[in-house]
Amino acid sequence: MTEIVTEYPQLARPDAFTQRGLGWVPWLAPVAEDELSEAQRDALIEPARAKMPYFRLLARDPAALRARTLTDLDIFYNVSGGIGRAERELAAAATSRRNGCVFCASVHAASATRESGREADVQRLLDEGVDADLGDERWNAVVAASVALAETPLAFGEADIARLRATGLDDAEIIDVIGGAAFFNWANRLMLSLGEPEVPTPKGAKQ
Repeated sequence: MTEIVTEYPQLARPDAFTQRGLGWVPWLAPVAEDELSEAQRDALIEPARAKMPYFRLLARDPAALRARTLTDLDIFYNVSGGIGRAERELAAAATSRRNGCVFCASVHAASATRESGREADVQRLLDEGVDADLGDERWNAVVAASVALAETPLAFGEADIARLRATGLDDAEIIDVIGGAAFFNWANRLMLSLGEPEVPTPKGAKQ
């Protein structure tokens, strides 16, 4: 039976959406790193993920974790065709902002900044919310489509596709936007139900 964590240290919870790197504290005990089985390590896909409690928690179901990770990597890193990495990350960041997942928003907002160089625009999304004007219609359309999917799939429709297409996106690029938003519409709910973010303690600081 999975152990439920009932005692926590005093967490430094983030008080706003941020591009700063955050930690994440699970409410269920993850598999200890030195107790990961060969199947669980294989399911992580990337060995460095063994250091992350979120992935070690998901490793309790290795088959599901492996499928989840391969889907994630294909949506965000398979850029042989379709839209660029920046817009994929923007879709995930906008979805996470709408769903209130501070941790996911921090990761994907930082990635959108890294891929685009548009730190101020990305921060405006975090500070002002999903209705913020990000400075150009393409980014605004990506955010709007992502938020429509986050509201409910039935809220996303022909008008969202037409708006994306009007900014010059082709079908493959629109599918990439939908993929990034849809994946994180699911991933946010998983992460929000399993733990919470924290602001890491600076190195050398007393606990």
